[in-house]
This record gives sequence, C-alpha cells and structure tokens, in this order.
Amino acid sequence: MRIILFLLTNIAVMVVAGIILSLLGVNGYMTSNGLNFSSLLIFCGVFGFTGSIISLLLSKFMAKRGTGAVIIKQPSNHKEVWLINTVTELAREAGIKTPEVAIFPSHDANAFATGWNKNDALVAVSSGMMDRFPPDEIKAVMAHEIGHVANGDMITLSLIQGVVNTFVMFFARIAAYAVDQFLRKNDDEGSVGWGYYIATFIFEIIFGILASVIVMWFSRFREFRADEAGAKFAGKGAMIAALARLQQEHEESHMPDSMMAFGINRGKKPTLGELFSSHPPIEKRIQALQAL
Repeated sequence: MRIILFLLTNIAVMVVAGIILSLLGVNGYMTSNGLNFSSLLIFCGVFGFTGSIISLLLSKFMAKRGTGAVIIKQPSNHKEVWLINTVTELAREAGIKTPEVAIFPSHDANAFATGWNKNDALVAVSSGMMDRFPPDEIKAVMAHEIGHVANGDMITLSLIQGVVNTFVMFFARIAAYAVDQFLRKNDDEGSVGWGYYIATFIFEIIFGILASVIVMWFSRFREFRADEAGAKFAGKGAMIAALARLQQEHEESHMPDSMMAFGINRGKKPTLGELFSSHPPIEKRIQALQAL
C-alpha cells in the first residue's frame, strides 16, 4: 500500500507540474546557447513546490494509511471519551478548530499531528502510549501536538521544503551543465550529453544532503516551540515528565518516516549526527523547559 501511494503521489506531481508549466508557457530550459536561467528557475520552482504542496494536501490521508490510525468518531470506552474531551479542551485553548483524533496500533510510545491547515488537522496517539502513560502526561503530549497545529508547523515546513527543493534542483543543473561542458571541451556548445544527466543526479544528492541540514534545523526549532505549547496548555511539570518517560523507554519508533517529523519521539538516533536529526535530544528539550 505504501509503494502504491508513493507511486500515485509522484504521478500526481508529474501531472500537476506539467499542467502548470504548460500554462506558464515553459516548455524547457535548454536553448541552443545553453541554459535559460529564468525558465530553469520556473521549472525547478514548479516541481519543487508541487511535490511539497501535494504531500501536504495528502498528509492526513497518507498518515491514516501509513500508521493504521483509527479515527474516534464514537468513543467506545472511557479512555477514548477522555482523549476526545482533552483534545477538544486543548484546541479551544489554542484557538483552533478541534482536529480529528485517532489512535494508531503500536507498542511504541508516540504521537503525531498532521494536516494541511490548523483548522483541518489530525492528531493521533499510539495505543502503547495510551496504555502506559498516565493521563497528565498524555495530555501534555497532546498539547505538544496541538502546539504543532496551532503554530502552523506543517505548512511552514512544507514551504521551506519547497524552497529547498527548488534551489537544489536549480543549482544541481547549473553545476551539472558546467561539468558537462568542461568534459566536452565546448564541442556542440549549448547541447548536453549523458554526462549532464549523470552529474545532475549526483549533484542533486550532494546538494540535497546539504540542504537537509536547513530543514532539520527548523524541525528541531519547532520541537522546542511545541514543547513550550505543551507546557503552557498542560503544565510544565507534566510536559517534562512525559519527555523523561519517553527518554527512559529508549524505544526505537516504527512510525513511517513521513510522520516522524511531527511525532513527539524521534525514534532511532541519526547515524550522521544531530545536524540531520528532526528532533533535538530529549535532555536538551527538558533543559529548555526547565529554563522557562
């Protein structure tokens, strides 16, 4: 199912981007004299933002399918009644429309928020967290996720990703063209060979890795803000206790990568270090809360 959704998403990106480029009259960015930088920037911008925006619009649908989250429409037990009432209260305090509330089957202690705008969001908590965490700590975790929604983190991160995608594609093609022309020693100036496409692929990987540092920095920054929201709406002590319990469990999260950025628990520590981590270390988050 995840593979099918991935393929359908990419097909949608190609179709929508193609339509937009046709409407803008951009049929290509390569001319007989070389690169047309204006057309190239438009081309990269359309593809860069189309991908991130479509992902944002499909985020709730993808989250439900990817995690198996079950929306609570009619609470079936006292825990679900309490969870619905708690999220409703938190949303009212944050000044947003009550999001959809779901529980997803997982032993991991985790929760996430997603949605294309703050008044059409989804917050979900794992069954493991519901079973093992006390109510005040679950409330703090839900307040953290409501903080993500109220702060507009999903939209902001998508826009940043769109900008990053655009410039990664743009500079990768400029660098690849320069390499290709150098290797061809300006024979058939303006045209490109296979070296251009191979170099484009390589430069997109290199620039993409470097650009991810920027995206991950913002991701860590918004985690601190969401923790502050959790402390504001549920109490600083409860938020610190919830983070400390997450740290004690030392569990690797098994949520899909697409949801991990908005989960309260980052799961496995990145092998390339904190620069490439979507979440700050929990001890730093606790220290930041204690310093409030």
